[in-house]
Amino acid sequence: MQVVSKDFKYQNLEHYLLDMIESGRFGVGEKLPSLRDVSQKMHVSLATVTHAYMELEKKGIIEARPRSGYYVRQTVPHLPIPASPEHDVQMGKLSRTQLIQTVLGIVGEKDMLPFGCICADSSLLPHKALARIMNSVLRSHGQDVMGYESIQGNPLLRQQISWRMQEHGSRVTANDVLITFGAMEALYLALRSTTRPGDNVVIQSPTYFCFLQLLENLGLRAIEVASCPTNGVSPRDLDRAFSRFDIAACILAPNFNNPDGALIPDEVKREIVELCESYSIPLIEDDVSGDLYCDTDSRPLPLKSYDKTGNIIHCSSFSKTISPGFRVGYMIPGKKLEKAMEIKATTNVSCSTPTQLAVGKYLEEGMYDRHLRKLRTCIRNQRAVMQQYLPEYFPKGTRATQPKGGGVLWVELPKQLDGTKLFFDVKKHKISIAPGAIFSTSDSFTNFIRLSCVGFWNDDMRAGLETIGRLAKEQAEQRT
Repeated sequence: MQVVSKDFKYQNLEHYLLDMIESGRFGVGEKLPSLRDVSQKMHVSLATVTHAYMELEKKGIIEARPRSGYYVRQTVPHLPIPASPEHDVQMGKLSRTQLIQTVLGIVGEKDMLPFGCICADSSLLPHKALARIMNSVLRSHGQDVMGYESIQGNPLLRQQISWRMQEHGSRVTANDVLITFGAMEALYLALRSTTRPGDNVVIQSPTYFCFLQLLENLGLRAIEVASCPTNGVSPRDLDRAFSRFDIAACILAPNFNNPDGALIPDEVKREIVELCESYSIPLIEDDVSGDLYCDTDSRPLPLKSYDKTGNIIHCSSFSKTISPGFRVGYMIPGKKLEKAMEIKATTNVSCSTPTQLAVGKYLEEGMYDRHLRKLRTCIRNQRAVMQQYLPEYFPKGTRATQPKGGGVLWVELPKQLDGTKLFFDVKKHKISIAPGAIFSTSDSFTNFIRLSCVGFWNDDMRAGLETIGRLAKEQAEQRT
């Protein structure tokens, strides 16, 4: 058999060997063929085979035995999934602004091992294609590219986004789309369009810490509804919150919630959309991770696909998939389009013209889906490797999620451990993680941490994960 692929040869060989192991062709403890035998059989160089074997060894799938060869390593069962939060509905009280600012201050530091930032490794992003397109945009559009774009955003980009939304079951046209500086501006505009200071906003718990900080900065109160690590929030708990409090808006991340990776089932999404509509509560959807599905047959539907009245404000961006530096996000405000555009115009007028055109051209050329397939594979592979090493490196009693997509693992440490202390401990070793305390206004997640899967794995990343586990074990020993 000859290896043929668009990937690097060693990657194709690595995938082939992995398939053989997973299918049972090579069992646990069984010796793999020699490097020379594989080289001759697959018609690839000895260096290619060596590279493939070394990659499998780094990922903990095989192990080298001195003067003997390579053997299939014992597979470690996944850690149990963290239990759902004990609370179902509660009003947030505690502010963690200083801790959040410390966590955000690490973002972008090149010398930190990136277990704390949800951003694909730069080597996996389409920088060459974007550079080519950007050069073309600057040449072909001349002086036009130097001027202001319209408030609503570049027509080509809005058209491409609307077509993708239509593929996911949403009745959206280019005229329904508003371009923003990332998803956070979209969330900001959504909240400004639907709330006033002092209002109550329902949000799942745990949730992305920047959402909590945004609510605080806007003078809003968070009403937290528990999120199950597998199925997300339940309509029953939402109904309880809507009945108990005067709710101005509801923010949900239905597809791979950050940080617990929860995926709300499609039939439940429909029920949630109908529930919000019955209470006349605007539903703000964060769908930045929807394209990063890994273990589902197809992309999970957004809440927007069930919207019949314009009650849903859909927010997303290309920061997690194409380029965080481009800051290209978007929203589909539904009934709040005019209000959102009014606020946008008085906030920053419009978004960058060159980056909008570049992303629009990238989508138009049909390269996005091909890129996504490779990115999802890399993230899935890194997540699988981390799930194998967690039981070995971390203290007994640790739990971890098994998400079907997104780019994070939500890790529950033994009860006596402090995730915030661990954050500062690993920071001294030039390693970033996110402490669980910042993902809620309650004290429900003080012994949690979030670990990101950036799609890149090497000896430094493995050593970094081992260091995090070692420091967690040391903290456990000190507290027993």
